[in-house]
Amino acid sequence: MNGTNWIGLFTWIRREYDRMLRVVTQVLVAPLISAFLYIFIFGFVLGQKISLIAGVPYISFVFPGILMMNIIQSAFGASSSAVYFGRFMKSIEEILVAPFSYLEMILGYVLSAVVRTVVISIGIVIIGIVFGAVSFVHPFYFLFSAVGVSTIFALLGIIVGLWANGFEQLNVLNTFIITPLSFLGGMFYSITLLPETLKNITLANPFFYFVDGMRYAMIGHSESNLWLGG
Repeated sequence: MNGTNWIGLFTWIRREYDRMLRVVTQVLVAPLISAFLYIFIFGFVLGQKISLIAGVPYISFVFPGILMMNIIQSAFGASSSAVYFGRFMKSIEEILVAPFSYLEMILGYVLSAVVRTVVISIGIVIIGIVFGAVSFVHPFYFLFSAVGVSTIFALLGIIVGLWANGFEQLNVLNTFIITPLSFLGGMFYSITLLPETLKNITLANPFFYFVDGMRYAMIGHSESNLWLGG
């Protein structure tokens, strides 16, 4: 990319990183506590009463779904809030007059969201290691899946941040679409346990393929076409 303003992009990402540290409780601590509760309650506590799934302990089976849900929510929340609050505080006007092309602006928001997602993901993986739930059967596919999905939802967050005219609209997609579809995308169960009708409904859920791809990367088990999910 000849002529790309790399110094400006680096400064942009550093600014967003510093902003994250200023609201570390909301941005970092809250999702880590939420992930800890999911892992402890659904993985550790309930997992002691559930036999092996796909040849691994239940906590190892559900952990990739919990991680993927947080990757999705973190990437979407980072870019959507950055764009919306930039509009709300009028600071986006400074970006518009800065020496950035439109592509560089999009890249700045996406890379900032990915960096924030990586920080949160590392924290969740550390929690998973403490519970003995983490393995990386296909580490390169893990990186591809994590970065690819976070990029997709960072781009979606930019669109929502530009569209939203209030806090309610900013959160409507996460509340009514992302979270429900994540829970119904095989986070806590194998589709082999479902009746045929519910199995087909799950297969029609795009979030199932995100979860399944992460599960394949971590424990080597997949219930879908990985090319479709990738």
